[in-house]
Amino acid sequence: MNKFWIILSHTYMTRFKTKSFMISTIITLLFVVGATNFQTIMDKFAGDSTDKIAVLDESGELFDPLKKGLESTNEEMELEAFNGSEADAKDAVQAEEYEALITLSLNENGLPEATYFAKTIAEAGEQTAIQQQLQQLKVAVATQQAGIDQAKLAEIYAPVTFNAVALDKSAKTGEELSQARGIVYAMLFLLYITVLVYGQMIAQDVATEKSSRVMEILISSVSPVTQMFAKIIGIALLGLTQIILIVGVAYAMITANQDELTGGVFSYFGIEGASVSLFIYAIVFFTLGYLLYATLAAMLGSLVSRIEDVQQLMMPMMFLIVAAFLIAMYGLNVPDASFVTISSYIPFFSPMLMFLRVGMLDVPVWEVALSLAILIGTIIIFAIIGARVYKGGVLMYGKSNSLKDFKKAMQLSKKD
Repeated sequence: MNKFWIILSHTYMTRFKTKSFMISTIITLLFVVGATNFQTIMDKFAGDSTDKIAVLDESGELFDPLKKGLESTNEEMELEAFNGSEADAKDAVQAEEYEALITLSLNENGLPEATYFAKTIAEAGEQTAIQQQLQQLKVAVATQQAGIDQAKLAEIYAPVTFNAVALDKSAKTGEELSQARGIVYAMLFLLYITVLVYGQMIAQDVATEKSSRVMEILISSVSPVTQMFAKIIGIALLGLTQIILIVGVAYAMITANQDELTGGVFSYFGIEGASVSLFIYAIVFFTLGYLLYATLAAMLGSLVSRIEDVQQLMMPMMFLIVAAFLIAMYGLNVPDASFVTISSYIPFFSPMLMFLRVGMLDVPVWEVALSLAILIGTIIIFAIIGARVYKGGVLMYGKSNSLKDFKKAMQLSKKD
């Protein structure tokens, strides 16, 4: 057991001190700080200025309703009636006294129309807001001309009352689904990134030691199972360190900027009311998913002796995790689809898909237990086979980038 902790601590500290780990962690933390303070940063650059837009109203009746409607929904825009000719107004826009110029008039049918002048017309958001407000004015004028009652028209355009009621008492409510969706998406994305980054790291770590021939000494003094899982857990603790740092900084920044971050995505991913069992399932499936792919990565890493060959041999594993992630993204919208249900029992997919089903649906306990049993059984089988492949694979040198090398590794493991 002492040898296990020695290899684990060596794996952890060696990777922790690397420049790549330090730089990637710092860049990620800076990104988190920037993302959580994005609105504050943008406000600092934007200042308190608003976009002043000059308006020439040839009709004499469109300016006031347009100003009232537009400024009530767009605080950054200020309309100002221009007293002068159109040429003077265009010169004022060129001199940057105004952001833009709008000329308003009525066509032959008495309906509003407008022309927008600006130094550049790249600001699509501003034009869209003005166009939408003018469209509402046009509807109001047209219905008034047709003698349609405005109150009746508002009633017609009012959103239809639509209530979704689940007859199954155990089914999740809309609020529960929204909370579960946030946790499920976060766990899926975290597992996807963890496997891609740290699975690659495990394989590269094994290949690096093989290239230095230190593996021949280690394999003779430490059992392959001990060595393999010491590396897997060592890399896992490294990843956990990085995740704790990122989550800690994100939580601190979100707490400090809570007023600016209300609504939007933070409401959609609201997880404060989620059940404790969902968090437990997240930890269980994340841990088992990592162990499954990490064991596979250690096996594949033991088959190569050059770091350059790691990427090629890891491609099948990468395809599996990408496929699982894509199916999970599809399943977020239709978690009860038969394809998702069947895939949730496949070991390579179950860490993502069964957790998705648990979070989004009322899944019977026996289904979760069956999926966990298959997943744990697969990990045990991989550990047994992986230990033999690892023991033989670490003694293989030369160009090895084919899955056919499994057989050769198994044969070498029998020669003790």
